[in-house]
Amino acid sequence: MQAWLADIAADFNQSFIAEDRWMMYLSGFTVTIRVAVMALILGVAIGIIIAVIRTSHDSRRKNAKGASVVLLNIADWFCRVYLTVIRGTPMMVQLLIMYFVIFASSRNQILVATLAFGINSGAYVAEIVRSGIQSVDPGQMEAGRSLGLNYRQTMTKIIIPQAIRNILPALGNEMITLLKDTSLVTVIGCRDITKAALNIQGVTYQAFMPLVFVALVYLTCVLILSKLLARLERRMRASDRR
Repeated sequence: MQAWLADIAADFNQSFIAEDRWMMYLSGFTVTIRVAVMALILGVAIGIIIAVIRTSHDSRRKNAKGASVVLLNIADWFCRVYLTVIRGTPMMVQLLIMYFVIFASSRNQILVATLAFGINSGAYVAEIVRSGIQSVDPGQMEAGRSLGLNYRQTMTKIIIPQAIRNILPALGNEMITLLKDTSLVTVIGCRDITKAALNIQGVTYQAFMPLVFVALVYLTCVLILSKLLARLERRMRASDRR
């Protein structure tokens, strides 16, 4: 028993204490959070824009004509192609193409990873937001227009706030998935927390401590996010009952 405890202590020392290796985990965790937060912001922005375009296209009058209708049809076509390509190809392949093909001359892994994950997340957020918009009573749009608001004002001030309330659980799940998927940035050499664990494993030849620690870090983050989302949902339900 004592020998086993001594081995555990030695592994812990090599994986975290020796040469201040805990700093590598901390630095990598900072990169993970930066990529996840920036990609989430980009993904939500892209998703809302695409959802509004597709909803506007689907709700237009069938006999409507004019230059604006042509532009809307073109924009909807691009959105459909984007959704098909992004949702139909693996995240890792998209990340590799972004780094080794599109941004082959750049070595800013954090920027490339943010763009890749943000563009990927935007496709899923778009469908989530679109379903949320469609779940809002159509009478809300008519009420907004009858009050003198144009389409954009009605969407931003009436429809989208209600849609976000409806899609909050699905949006939270997408945020959690995005956080976990950031571990893929190791394939382009980005020094996130997973890369830090792999580097320490390569030096110490100890796989258990570094990898289990990284798994626990991700698990803790997911549990915290789930708790915060559950609390937010309870507050929103309480505000609805008032």
